[in-house]
Amino acid sequence: MDRQQVLNLYEWQMGVCFRHPAKGEVLTTHVKTIRPPAGGIQDVRACRECVLEMEEQRHGAAARRGQHYQPGCLAAE
Repeated sequence: MDRQQVLNLYEWQMGVCFRHPAKGEVLTTHVKTIRPPAGGIQDVRACRECVLEMEEQRHGAAARRGQHYQPGCLAAE
């Protein structure tokens, strides 16, 4: 699967990437929901570059464990 095919597995909207907040609003996708100690819930969003990097890390980890890799599941973990 090429990079664009992986990106196409996600829904994108403007937001702030958790790794690059200084970039301001860019296209992002939801990757996790956290519950801060202060209360409430907070959506964690990632930009295209970060999604590709995280998917590559997931692919490598799956290969090391001898497991099947399924792209497009960042928010499910």
